[in-house]
Amino acid sequence: MLNERAKEMGIRLSARLAALADWVPEGARFADIGTDHALLPVYLAASGKIAYAVAGDVHAGPAEAARRQVADARLEEIVSVRQGDGLSVLSPGEADTVCIAGMGGSLIVRILESAGDRLEGVRTLILSPHVAEDQVRRWLREHGYVLDAERLLEEGGEIYTLLRAVKAPDEKEAAERNGELYDIQLPRGKGQDEGLKLPEPLAYEMGPLLVREGGELFRRKWTEEIGKREQILARLRLSDSPETAEKAREWEAKTELLREVLACLHAEKR
Repeated sequence: MLNERAKEMGIRLSARLAALADWVPEGARFADIGTDHALLPVYLAASGKIAYAVAGDVHAGPAEAARRQVADARLEEIVSVRQGDGLSVLSPGEADTVCIAGMGGSLIVRILESAGDRLEGVRTLILSPHVAEDQVRRWLREHGYVLDAERLLEEGGEIYTLLRAVKAPDEKEAAERNGELYDIQLPRGKGQDEGLKLPEPLAYEMGPLLVREGGELFRRKWTEEIGKREQILARLRLSDSPETAEKAREWEAKTELLREVLACLHAEKR
Protein backbone atom coordinates (compact mmCIF):
# COMPACT_ATOMS: atom_id res chain seq x y z
CA MET A 1 0.00 0.00 0.00
CA LEU A 2 1.31 3.45 -0.87
CA ASN A 3 2.20 5.66 2.09
CA GLU A 4 1.11 9.27 2.33
CA ARG A 5 4.29 10.75 0.84
CA ALA A 6 4.19 8.37 -2.09
CA LYS A 7 0.54 9.28 -2.68
CA GLU A 8 1.35 12.97 -2.63
CA MET A 9 4.10 12.37 -5.19
CA GLY A 10 1.70 10.48 -7.45
CA ILE A 11 3.81 7.30 -7.50
CA ARG A 12 1.88 4.32 -8.83
CA LEU A 13 3.39 0.89 -9.17
CA SER A 14 2.10 -1.90 -11.37
CA ALA A 15 0.92 -5.03 -9.56
CA ARG A 16 4.19 -6.76 -10.47
CA LEU A 17 6.44 -3.95 -9.20
CA ALA A 18 4.32 -3.68 -6.04
CA ALA A 19 4.81 -7.41 -5.41
CA LEU A 20 8.58 -7.04 -5.89
CA ALA A 21 8.59 -4.04 -3.53
CA ASP A 22 6.87 -6.13 -0.83
CA TRP A 23 9.81 -8.55 -0.90
CA VAL A 24 12.50 -5.92 -0.28
CA PRO A 25 13.78 -6.13 3.31
CA GLU A 26 13.33 -3.12 5.59
CA GLY A 27 16.40 -0.89 5.67
CA ALA A 28 17.94 -2.53 2.60
CA ARG A 29 20.80 -1.09 0.60
CA PHE A 30 18.99 -1.71 -2.65
CA ALA A 31 20.02 -1.97 -6.30
CA ASP A 32 17.52 -2.05 -9.16
CA ILE A 33 19.18 -3.30 -12.34
CA GLY A 34 17.39 -2.43 -15.57
CA THR A 35 15.55 0.26 -13.64
CA ASP A 36 13.90 2.01 -16.60
CA HIS A 37 12.22 5.06 -14.96
CA ALA A 38 13.41 4.16 -11.44
CA LEU A 39 9.84 3.76 -10.23
CA LEU A 40 10.70 0.92 -7.85
CA PRO A 41 13.65 2.57 -6.03
CA VAL A 42 11.84 5.93 -5.89
CA TYR A 43 8.77 4.28 -4.39
CA LEU A 44 10.86 2.37 -1.83
CA ALA A 45 12.84 5.48 -0.90
CA ALA A 46 9.71 7.64 -0.60
CA SER A 47 8.11 4.96 1.57
CA GLY A 48 11.12 4.97 3.89
CA LYS A 49 11.59 1.24 3.41
CA ILE A 50 15.19 1.36 2.18
CA ALA A 51 18.30 3.13 3.42
CA TYR A 52 19.84 3.70 0.00
CA ALA A 53 19.37 2.71 -3.64
CA VAL A 54 21.29 2.45 -6.88
CA ALA A 55 19.13 2.61 -10.00
CA GLY A 56 21.07 1.19 -12.94
CA ASP A 57 20.25 0.94 -16.63
CA VAL A 58 22.45 0.17 -19.62
CA HIS A 59 20.59 2.56 -21.94
CA ALA A 60 21.02 6.34 -21.92
CA GLY A 61 17.32 7.15 -22.43
CA PRO A 62 15.97 5.20 -19.45
CA ALA A 63 18.87 6.37 -17.26
CA GLU A 64 18.03 9.99 -18.05
CA ALA A 65 14.33 9.36 -17.38
CA ALA A 66 15.32 7.79 -14.06
CA ARG A 67 17.38 10.87 -13.13
CA ARG A 68 14.38 13.09 -13.83
CA GLN A 69 12.14 10.86 -11.74
CA VAL A 70 14.55 10.94 -8.81
CA ALA A 71 15.01 14.72 -9.10
CA ASP A 72 11.27 15.35 -9.25
CA ALA A 73 10.87 13.28 -6.08
CA ARG A 74 13.76 15.18 -4.43
CA LEU A 75 15.41 11.90 -3.52
CA GLU A 76 18.91 12.47 -4.98
CA GLU A 77 20.53 11.88 -1.59
CA ILE A 78 18.98 8.42 -1.31
CA VAL A 79 18.72 7.17 -4.92
CA SER A 80 21.81 7.21 -7.14
CA VAL A 81 21.09 6.76 -10.87
CA ARG A 82 23.90 5.22 -12.93
CA GLN A 83 24.22 4.16 -16.54
CA GLY A 84 26.08 0.91 -17.07
CA ASP A 85 25.82 -2.76 -17.98
CA GLY A 86 24.31 -4.96 -15.29
CA LEU A 87 25.97 -4.93 -11.90
CA SER A 88 28.94 -2.93 -13.19
CA VAL A 89 27.11 0.10 -11.75
CA LEU A 90 27.82 -1.18 -8.22
CA SER A 91 30.90 -1.22 -6.05
CA PRO A 92 31.64 -4.41 -4.08
CA GLY A 93 29.68 -4.41 -0.82
CA GLU A 94 27.54 -1.42 -1.84
CA ALA A 95 24.22 -3.29 -1.95
CA ASP A 96 22.74 -6.10 0.13
CA THR A 97 19.58 -6.53 -1.99
CA VAL A 98 19.46 -6.66 -5.79
CA CYS A 99 16.39 -6.68 -8.03
CA ILE A 100 16.55 -7.69 -11.71
CA ALA A 101 13.19 -7.84 -13.46
CA GLY A 102 11.62 -7.57 -16.88
CA MET A 103 14.14 -9.51 -18.94
CA GLY A 104 14.83 -13.08 -20.00
CA GLY A 105 16.35 -15.65 -17.69
CA SER A 106 19.48 -16.11 -19.80
CA LEU A 107 20.20 -12.37 -19.61
CA ILE A 108 19.63 -12.34 -15.85
CA VAL A 109 22.10 -15.22 -15.52
CA ARG A 110 24.63 -13.38 -17.69
CA ILE A 111 24.32 -10.29 -15.48
CA LEU A 112 24.79 -12.35 -12.30
CA GLU A 113 27.60 -14.44 -13.80
CA SER A 114 29.59 -11.37 -14.86
CA ALA A 115 29.04 -9.53 -11.57
CA GLY A 116 32.17 -10.90 -9.90
CA ASP A 117 32.87 -9.29 -6.52
CA ARG A 118 30.00 -6.84 -7.00
CA LEU A 119 27.77 -9.56 -5.55
CA GLU A 120 29.86 -9.40 -2.39
CA GLY A 121 27.52 -8.79 0.53
CA VAL A 122 24.37 -9.30 -1.55
CA ARG A 123 22.17 -11.43 0.66
CA THR A 124 18.84 -11.11 -1.17
CA LEU A 125 18.14 -11.47 -4.90
CA ILE A 126 14.70 -10.52 -6.19
CA LEU A 127 14.27 -11.66 -9.79
CA SER A 128 11.50 -11.77 -12.38
CA PRO A 129 12.55 -13.61 -15.55
CA HIS A 130 9.90 -13.69 -18.27
CA VAL A 131 11.42 -16.80 -19.93
CA ALA A 132 14.05 -19.43 -19.05
CA GLU A 133 13.24 -19.43 -15.34
CA ASP A 134 15.01 -22.79 -15.05
CA GLN A 135 18.37 -21.18 -15.90
CA VAL A 136 17.91 -18.66 -13.11
CA ARG A 137 16.96 -21.27 -10.49
CA ARG A 138 19.91 -23.44 -11.48
CA TRP A 139 22.33 -20.48 -11.19
CA LEU A 140 20.98 -19.61 -7.74
CA ARG A 141 21.53 -23.14 -6.48
CA GLU A 142 25.01 -23.39 -7.98
CA HIS A 143 26.06 -20.13 -6.28
CA GLY A 144 24.85 -20.76 -2.74
CA TYR A 145 21.48 -19.00 -2.91
CA VAL A 146 18.28 -20.65 -1.69
CA LEU A 147 14.80 -19.78 -2.95
CA ASP A 148 12.61 -18.65 -0.07
CA ALA A 149 9.67 -17.30 -2.10
CA GLU A 150 8.15 -17.85 -5.54
CA ARG A 151 5.01 -16.29 -6.93
CA LEU A 152 3.01 -16.24 -10.14
CA LEU A 153 1.22 -12.99 -10.94
CA GLU A 154 -1.06 -12.16 -13.85
CA GLU A 155 -0.93 -8.68 -15.32
CA GLY A 156 -2.04 -7.42 -18.73
CA GLY A 157 -2.93 -10.93 -19.86
CA GLU A 158 0.59 -12.25 -19.08
CA ILE A 159 1.60 -14.60 -16.26
CA TYR A 160 4.84 -13.44 -14.61
CA THR A 161 7.18 -15.44 -12.39
CA LEU A 162 8.68 -13.73 -9.34
CA LEU A 163 11.56 -15.28 -7.39
CA ARG A 164 13.30 -14.32 -4.16
CA ALA A 165 16.47 -16.04 -2.99
CA VAL A 166 18.73 -15.54 0.04
CA LYS A 167 22.41 -16.34 0.35
CA ALA A 168 23.06 -19.27 2.67
CA PRO A 169 25.70 -18.72 5.40
CA ASP A 170 27.98 -21.45 4.02
CA GLU A 171 28.22 -24.12 1.33
CA LYS A 172 27.10 -26.94 3.64
CA GLU A 173 23.87 -25.20 4.62
CA ALA A 174 23.22 -24.16 1.02
CA ALA A 175 23.61 -27.77 -0.14
CA GLU A 176 21.34 -29.11 2.61
CA ARG A 177 18.59 -26.53 2.12
CA ASN A 178 18.65 -26.80 -1.66
CA GLY A 179 18.70 -30.59 -1.43
CA GLU A 180 15.48 -30.49 0.59
CA LEU A 181 13.97 -27.81 -1.65
CA TYR A 182 14.42 -29.80 -4.85
CA ASP A 183 13.48 -33.18 -3.34
CA ILE A 184 9.85 -33.17 -4.44
CA GLN A 185 7.51 -36.16 -4.14
CA LEU A 186 3.98 -35.58 -5.40
CA PRO A 187 1.15 -37.87 -4.25
CA ARG A 188 -0.81 -39.70 -6.94
CA GLY A 189 -4.51 -40.56 -6.84
CA LYS A 190 -6.23 -42.98 -4.46
CA GLY A 191 -5.18 -46.59 -4.82
CA GLN A 192 -1.72 -45.67 -6.10
CA ASP A 193 0.88 -46.28 -3.42
CA GLU A 194 3.86 -44.72 -5.12
CA GLY A 195 4.12 -40.96 -5.51
CA LEU A 196 5.70 -39.10 -8.40
CA LYS A 197 9.32 -38.13 -7.84
CA LEU A 198 9.77 -34.87 -9.71
CA PRO A 199 12.99 -34.87 -11.79
CA GLU A 200 15.25 -31.95 -10.87
CA PRO A 201 15.30 -30.47 -14.41
CA LEU A 202 11.51 -30.19 -14.25
CA ALA A 203 11.67 -28.71 -10.74
CA TYR A 204 14.03 -26.02 -12.09
CA GLU A 205 11.55 -25.34 -14.89
CA MET A 206 8.31 -25.33 -12.87
CA GLY A 207 9.65 -23.95 -9.59
CA PRO A 208 10.04 -26.06 -6.42
CA LEU A 209 7.88 -23.80 -4.26
CA LEU A 210 5.32 -23.18 -7.00
CA VAL A 211 4.89 -26.92 -7.60
CA ARG A 212 4.24 -27.48 -3.91
CA GLU A 213 1.72 -24.64 -3.80
CA GLY A 214 -0.10 -25.43 -7.05
CA GLY A 215 -3.16 -23.21 -7.51
CA GLU A 216 -5.30 -22.10 -10.43
CA LEU A 217 -2.74 -19.73 -11.98
CA PHE A 218 -0.04 -22.42 -11.86
CA ARG A 219 -2.40 -24.91 -13.50
CA ARG A 220 -3.34 -22.41 -16.22
CA LYS A 221 0.29 -21.51 -16.95
CA TRP A 222 1.30 -25.14 -17.41
CA THR A 223 -1.86 -26.15 -19.27
CA GLU A 224 -1.02 -23.40 -21.78
CA GLU A 225 2.58 -24.67 -21.91
CA ILE A 226 1.36 -28.19 -22.66
CA GLY A 227 -0.72 -26.76 -25.52
CA LYS A 228 2.36 -25.04 -26.98
CA ARG A 229 4.39 -28.24 -26.71
CA GLU A 230 1.67 -30.23 -28.43
CA GLN A 231 1.82 -27.82 -31.37
CA ILE A 232 5.59 -28.31 -31.59
CA LEU A 233 5.09 -32.09 -31.39
CA ALA A 234 2.60 -32.00 -34.25
CA ARG A 235 5.18 -30.25 -36.46
CA LEU A 236 7.97 -32.63 -35.44
CA ARG A 237 5.85 -35.65 -36.33
CA LEU A 238 5.55 -34.41 -39.93
CA SER A 239 9.24 -35.12 -40.51
CA ASP A 240 10.67 -38.48 -41.62
CA SER A 241 14.11 -37.68 -40.19
CA PRO A 242 15.33 -40.15 -37.52
CA GLU A 243 16.85 -37.25 -35.56
CA THR A 244 13.53 -35.40 -35.58
CA ALA A 245 11.69 -38.57 -34.58
CA GLU A 246 14.01 -38.93 -31.57
CA LYS A 247 13.43 -35.30 -30.65
CA ALA A 248 9.67 -35.84 -30.92
CA ARG A 249 9.88 -38.79 -28.52
CA GLU A 250 11.78 -36.64 -26.02
CA TRP A 251 9.25 -33.82 -26.28
CA GLU A 252 6.38 -36.30 -25.93
CA ALA A 253 7.89 -37.77 -22.76
CA LYS A 254 8.40 -34.31 -21.23
CA THR A 255 4.87 -33.23 -22.16
CA GLU A 256 3.40 -36.40 -20.65
CA LEU A 257 5.34 -35.75 -17.45
CA LEU A 258 3.87 -32.24 -17.25
CA ARG A 259 0.38 -33.73 -17.58
CA GLU A 260 1.21 -36.19 -14.81
CA VAL A 261 2.35 -33.38 -12.49
CA LEU A 262 -0.90 -31.48 -13.03
CA ALA A 263 -2.89 -34.69 -12.46
CA CYS A 264 -1.04 -35.26 -9.16
CA LEU A 265 -1.77 -31.72 -8.00
CA HIS A 266 -5.43 -32.16 -8.94
CA ALA A 267 -5.59 -35.46 -7.02
CA GLU A 268 -3.99 -33.83 -3.97
CA LYS A 269 -6.68 -31.10 -3.88
CA ARG A 270 -9.55 -33.62 -4.01
